[in-house]
Amino acid sequence: MNDNGQRPPDRDSQTENEKPPLPASLAPARRRAPGDASSGRRTKLAHQTGAPGCFVPTRHPGRRHRPADQPALQSAWGQPVIVENKPGAGGNLAAGEVAQSRDEHTLLVGPDTVLTINPHLYKRLGFDLRTSLKPVTYFASFNQVLVCNPATEIASLQRFSQLPASRTYASGGAGTPSHMTMEMLQSTLGTKLTHVPYRGPGPAALDIMGGNVDCGFIVASVVLPHIQSGRLRAIAVSGKERSGLLPTVPTVAESGHAGFDATFFETLMAPAGLPAPVVEKIQRDVRAALQATSIRSRLAEMDLRVEGNSSQDALTRSREDFAKWGTIAQKTKLQLD
Repeated sequence: MNDNGQRPPDRDSQTENEKPPLPASLAPARRRAPGDASSGRRTKLAHQTGAPGCFVPTRHPGRRHRPADQPALQSAWGQPVIVENKPGAGGNLAAGEVAQSRDEHTLLVGPDTVLTINPHLYKRLGFDLRTSLKPVTYFASFNQVLVCNPATEIASLQRFSQLPASRTYASGGAGTPSHMTMEMLQSTLGTKLTHVPYRGPGPAALDIMGGNVDCGFIVASVVLPHIQSGRLRAIAVSGKERSGLLPTVPTVAESGHAGFDATFFETLMAPAGLPAPVVEKIQRDVRAALQATSIRSRLAEMDLRVEGNSSQDALTRSREDFAKWGTIAQKTKLQLD
């Protein structure tokens, strides 16, 4: 542990086969919300290390992370908020710990893919991610940017769509947002490039720049300096809206494929048995913390768009995206355990 009560993050692997057990019960006899002085507890956020969310810095894998809204939540709840980086199995290890928690003091922070993509890819966990966890709120949304080596002929999505199967694309790992976004795009375009997975977006971007791989979807915060320096060429953004860091780069939808949307969300999740009043209180406190100008500015620097929606809205969107990514997983026949 360091002075902030954090553990140094370990290197994560999307293909690790760690399987947390299903808890016998998720519902304690009595619950106290964070901020209830009588609880005498501290709140722990289990963080899927490597997730590009409300943790800074994220541009350098392996460095310690601190939640951007941690001080505000500590002030609102009157108790410490501890971050524990817990990598493993694409976020499933951290998810399993939170699913086993019997109170509201252990929450999960990570991409919504824990609820929308992982259930399709991991069938042998021993517990159901979607019934063991519930979304409290989406902190912020983020997208992927399709980038290519500038030495290639790929300067537009139209040219990309003409590439043969012998051409390659990099991702941050099998089943990650970058991988699934590319598979969605290929399903839309009818292409089938060769997938080259890496251990994170940083190494993937480096090999694209080095000419070892043609292109790939990478988060904007990782590739922005390389786009600005001319070492990478930005082709399109995966989400419904353009990136705040790359306002001149069109979305895939704007490039002639209406309806294409691969938006992801940094999500706060809780055990499924947490009562609605407790969930609502946590959501309100997080939403209030996200209104601070300093937090919004820091998130914008990482190409994160503040959300702070209700638990019900987050649940509705997660169900829609679960169905969407299920179609892609079925087409790719991808299985990671």
